[in-house]
Amino acid sequence: MAFNNDIKSRIYKQFSLYKKLEKKNKKALQEISISEVAEMVYNSNAIENSTLTLEETTDIIFFDKIKKDHDVREVYEAKNLVNVIWTLQNKPREKLSVEMILKLHKILLSWINDHIAWRFRCWDEWVHVWSHIWANPTFVNWLVYDLVDKYNKDKNYFLDKIAHFHAEFEILHPFLDGNWRIWRVLINKELMDFGYPPIIIPNKNKGNDYYPLFDKYLKTNDYKWFSDFFALLLLESLNKRIEMLTAKRIITLNEWAKMNNKNINAYLNKAKRQTIPAFRKEWKWMIAEEFGG
Repeated sequence: MAFNNDIKSRIYKQFSLYKKLEKKNKKALQEISISEVAEMVYNSNAIENSTLTLEETTDIIFFDKIKKDHDVREVYEAKNLVNVIWTLQNKPREKLSVEMILKLHKILLSWINDHIAWRFRCWDEWVHVWSHIWANPTFVNWLVYDLVDKYNKDKNYFLDKIAHFHAEFEILHPFLDGNWRIWRVLINKELMDFGYPPIIIPNKNKGNDYYPLFDKYLKTNDYKWFSDFFALLLLESLNKRIEMLTAKRIITLNEWAKMNNKNINAYLNKAKRQTIPAFRKEWKWMIAEEFGG
């Protein structure tokens, strides 16, 4: 599949700069990744309609407390997902395997659905989302092993490789619960294996930016939309780290536009297209104060 050459070039340029900075800033980069964990967990669970706020998710993860009553499942979803993320971030690179996927799934569903954790759908465990019925449970186990084997042999551009794997993984929907959260965790596992930083798939605008990708893949068998989506999020993650390591001061894009008498809507569009080195902190676009425009 032909990848957008402009985006590919920009990723290569920013990745080269990121790798240079990484050599002398490993501790700082580690701290940035830790600071993102709550936002990562919040967004992933919010996509699954969790009612926990970002503040509540942060309290659960870092202080083991919650300020008001919530379904106990949502609390464990936050605790378990952060354990999955830290399991991957604190271990050396490891070749993707079915055994790894199952292990992560067990952590994810601990104290939630232990009886369906650490195993794929089988027998008569059919599932559907909206109007689509996912893979026949009789063949799920074989299909996952085949998909992982093909992924490990795939020689395509790394984002196309990741996009294809994840489009197919979601079509298989191999688990009775936790598919999409495992799906998002594995994206970052694979990015980190290639030496890239993790990305955050935002809950905001999921109905326009995220969910339609699955429908497009089902209709066309073309994963280019996933590739493009991941590419913009990856550029944002690279820009965030580069700017935080090199800028004198980070301010909101709105503040920057006012200071420089610029049209904020035009620059918000540029931020979304990642043609400027802007990044999101929670829901606000940020940029270096000294950015020249």
